[in-house]
Amino acid sequence: ASPLAARTGTLLPARVRRAAPVAAAAIPARVSVAGDARLRATARLRAVGVRARVADRASVVPRASASAAADVGANSPRDEKLSVIAIARAMCFYLVTFTLALPLFAAMCAMFPFTYLTDKYRRYALSFVNDIWAVISTGLFFKVEVIGKENLPPADAGAVYVANHASYLDIYSLFHLRRPFKFISKVSNFIIPIIGWSMYMTGHIALKRTDRKSQMKTLKDCRELLQKNCPVLFFPEGTRSPDGNMGDFKKGAFSVAAKENALVVPVTLVNCSKVMKNGREWAMRSVPGGIKVVVHPPIRSTDANELCEKSFKTIKETLVQYS
Repeated sequence: ASPLAARTGTLLPARVRRAAPVAAAAIPARVSVAGDARLRATARLRAVGVRARVADRASVVPRASASAAADVGANSPRDEKLSVIAIARAMCFYLVTFTLALPLFAAMCAMFPFTYLTDKYRRYALSFVNDIWAVISTGLFFKVEVIGKENLPPADAGAVYVANHASYLDIYSLFHLRRPFKFISKVSNFIIPIIGWSMYMTGHIALKRTDRKSQMKTLKDCRELLQKNCPVLFFPEGTRSPDGNMGDFKKGAFSVAAKENALVVPVTLVNCSKVMKNGREWAMRSVPGGIKVVVHPPIRSTDANELCEKSFKTIKETLVQYS
């Protein structure tokens, strides 16, 4: 037993001693393998992340480039220059027209008592001052050409002029017809210093758009003017077009003309909205050919619907022709 015990005691420590280095060597190997696996997994994830970021950047760059190109196109030096010129032209126009209005308004104030007593309805002398003001104001900045002057009724004829309405410059352009017509304008315009006061002295008609009684009185006043051989001007759309496209006509003007059996003179205003767009009165652009005021042959009828349809068709077709 003793030799066996001695042998066993000798063998076991030897086996343990021989197995210990192997185990000690295996543990770092397994740890190393596991660590390498984790590193390789991390490396793969990082590689995927890098490729994803590269792809994102690659997709963003074209969009950014396109956006930058669009911004450059929208704000190119040429467009900016044109905008600055258009704004400067508009500011100069307002400066000239208001400066010119001052001495002319003083002349109107001196003429008003005599004109009111001798020519209460047409007030031709005051209308002539308005014509001078409009012709000089516009002539310095853009051309206004009147086409169809032979279609104009005499200045002392009670006629109803109807025109499309798309710009602040419409009235300036219509003054080139040299007719003492009275136009309808909202009440607030008559309180504008100098300009509004001159409108009042000239005899233009104030309207409260939301007041039914005011609307009826306006139509009554227009009929009275026609009976006194004074021409009147209507914008049958009722207000300026927001986008330059002509809207539907209201029948008020044509009802007045039909009841008084008066001539209706359709007038087409071309390029007014291109020179000065509604809502952008701070910019005045230069348009080849300038503004054209096309006077069409007068029509007469006791049917308001017929007058409305014919006038609308005539003005619309002319706008299409010049577009």
